[in-house]
Amino acid sequence: MVAKSGIAEVEEAVQSDTSPVADADVPGQGRGSGGGAGVAEEPCRRVLRSETLIVLALSLGASAVSAVISFVGSVTKPGGLKDQAATLNGSHAPGRPWLDLAWQLFGIATALVPVVLVAHLLLRERAGGLSAIGFDRRRPFFDLSRGTALAAVIGGSGLLLYLGARAAGFNLTVVPEALPDVWWKIPVLIASAVQNAVLEEVIVVGYLLRRLGQLGWAPMAALAASAVLRGSYHLYQGIGGFFGNMVMGVIFVLLYRRWGRVGPLVAAHALIDIVAFLGYALLAGRVGWLPTP
Repeated sequence: MVAKSGIAEVEEAVQSDTSPVADADVPGQGRGSGGGAGVAEEPCRRVLRSETLIVLALSLGASAVSAVISFVGSVTKPGGLKDQAATLNGSHAPGRPWLDLAWQLFGIATALVPVVLVAHLLLRERAGGLSAIGFDRRRPFFDLSRGTALAAVIGGSGLLLYLGARAAGFNLTVVPEALPDVWWKIPVLIASAVQNAVLEEVIVVGYLLRRLGQLGWAPMAALAASAVLRGSYHLYQGIGGFFGNMVMGVIFVLLYRRWGRVGPLVAAHALIDIVAFLGYALLAGRVGWLPTP
């Protein structure tokens, strides 16, 4: 009954010419990006707040809680953080490559379900689906060129921060991949990187900023919420992972507001993860500066 009532309220809000959902501003500006301009009517505000919490609970909000629990377990475990490892892409069925592949593909596909949900919700408010947050094929060269430049800057500084944080004992040893040497290893790592990028940038930047703006949040408050959330679900890596990703979150929000598109952010994030995953696969155990468990 609660769910049906909520849907009815959203439909009434969409049909109203004065609805804050129907006339949300373009991505990166005003109410659609955490600008805080205007106040939503109370019924619509209540529905949007519940919707946002549900989307986060099904995706990165749940990941943040899991990361906090993992971090508590790591800091209370005997030994330093750098003596422990956090594996990002591991085998689900060692010694059974076809079953392992099935689990890998299942995990990647199901992780993208919240993105499909967000696309559906944006279509219901007549915002044009994911195009409302700039995740479409309208400007591929812009997205890829900006994303490549951003990846070069963020990726290089992020690696230095990780090495420094681990050396200082603030970070676990991050193992980007621990898959068996089978034919599908590289494609799965690339698919995993793209999945991470799409999920995080669509949810924690495009969707979250749009909803917080429609709920009347001030721009700085929305930026802080997005950045802290990004840092929180990386806390399983340690303190360095938390602060490094929080800084990355601030930069990504500012660029999203400037460009009005999450496309470049998805491209940058995907390239960063692809280089990290494949680079580790090629260099682990072969160079002295790359930490391994």
